[in-house]
Amino acid sequence: MQEFDPRLIALVMALRRQGITDARVLSAIERTPREMFVGEAFEHAAYDNSALPIACGQTISQPYVVAVSTIALEVNDSMRVLEIGTGSGYQAAVLAQLCRRVYSIERHRSLHLEAERRFKALRIPNIATKLGDGFAGWPEQAPFDRILLTAAVPSVPQALIEQLKPGGILVAPVGEQPDSNLESNCQLLTKMIRTETGLKKEALIPVVFVPMLPGVPQD
Repeated sequence: MQEFDPRLIALVMALRRQGITDARVLSAIERTPREMFVGEAFEHAAYDNSALPIACGQTISQPYVVAVSTIALEVNDSMRVLEIGTGSGYQAAVLAQLCRRVYSIERHRSLHLEAERRFKALRIPNIATKLGDGFAGWPEQAPFDRILLTAAVPSVPQALIEQLKPGGILVAPVGEQPDSNLESNCQLLTKMIRTETGLKKEALIPVVFVPMLPGVPQD
């Protein structure tokens, strides 16, 4: 990627027009070469402000959604963040620039290995990856300051809530999988703060994510 890639400039301008003004998050997106996280067939569209397909029936999220999710987490450089659903690794690469360490779990072996390769190629030292079931979280490394789900759930698994520190923030797309015949969004990106009495919830934006599934497929 060239230092002043016009596609990247256009993307940042588009994000600003959509209300993304957080300088730290915009800078992290600017420094993340998104073309490295998409397949060769989609490199021409790497800086479009849209989701793109990747392997195993998954997607790389729209940059706007990545930005909104990252801002909602309110991370700082002392925090440990758990990500459920590594996917291409793009969201983790953005987060890694803003926190102390990202712990990212992926259930598809091929995606897990490819993301690890990308992190190594980009020399990102503060991402730990794991092949596993996201519903179980990463209890050996808990508790976490922040948790991000990059796949949709009808409700947040209790195991993940228990791995979030008191006062910590969890962001997840909540809702059912959309009907394939409908174009409307039927999930809400939701910010949750763990309090002494439960979760304080705030709906952010309507989204469409692939569903979060249990287990580790033999792919």
